[in-house]
Amino acid sequence: MPFRKISCDVKLAAIRLHERELLSLADILDCCRFSERTWFHILKLWQETGDVVDPQPHRVLRGRLRVLDREDIDCLLHLVRQNPDYFLDEFMHLLQTNQFISV
Repeated sequence: MPFRKISCDVKLAAIRLHERELLSLADILDCCRFSERTWFHILKLWQETGDVVDPQPHRVLRGRLRVLDREDIDCLLHLVRQNPDYFLDEFMHLLQTNQFISV
């Protein structure tokens, strides 16, 4: 099965169905469309941590880390709208020196 995000609610529902013996494991896997491997991974997490989400995912973050947060971007957009004749290097200088922040 290809990688797909499984919501925490579905994982918890499957755990509860299994713990209360309301459905057989085969039926749970069929209804939730889990592979056996995924099921046993979820069950192991549940038994070890009490949660169905890996607290320390070992997957590598993809993409470049953000240099600006949302507030910086909003502020920069505000500056661009106020000063459409500025060049990008002027905005970069303002961002690096924080000269556009009024206290």
